[in-house]
Amino acid sequence: RSPFLNELSTATLFTILAFLILFSGFFSGSETALMTLNRYRLKSLADKGHKGAQLATNLLKRPDRLLGLILLGNNIVNIFAATLATIIALRLYGEIGIAIVPFVLTFVILVFAEVTPKTLAALKPEKIAFPSAFIYTIIATPLYPFVWLVNLFSNTLLRMIGVHPDTITKQELNADELRAVVLEAEHFMPQAHSDMLL
Repeated sequence: RSPFLNELSTATLFTILAFLILFSGFFSGSETALMTLNRYRLKSLADKGHKGAQLATNLLKRPDRLLGLILLGNNIVNIFAATLATIIALRLYGEIGIAIVPFVLTFVILVFAEVTPKTLAALKPEKIAFPSAFIYTIIATPLYPFVWLVNLFSNTLLRMIGVHPDTITKQELNADELRAVVLEAEHFMPQAHSDMLL
């Protein structure tokens, strides 16, 4: 165990652990938000000069790098949280605490750092994705060497199974999908315009 962590009070460790859970929730929620953004609305907002949309667009041009950045941060936070939780459990319950930690921490992370933030992000993607894009743009440069190393191994594995991450597939709508988009947007336009587009 780290001598530095041992010098901190249990209350301080709980506080740090709470912040780590929040950071984990940020990484999880922002991943879902960025990946579920409506690409057509995103392009429209970016073309109109929306800064958050422009930054999100730049990040999504290389989803492998973005995912590498998010997962790097999320894993560092979760591993550090597990370390802190183990130290706290040892202080409070002794050796038996080590057996308790995995169950308690798994429940806490699932509720507060996975399911809740991801559900919120899926419901309100733009409100989470655009502010997150500012943060990721700032931290992308100093963390790039680590992300590059992770992506090097990941992309090598993908190429071995015939997938080329550098090839960006342009998503296009077929006739049925375009019809579905118009039907979903009917209440935003006059009936005559909707009928004409259909």
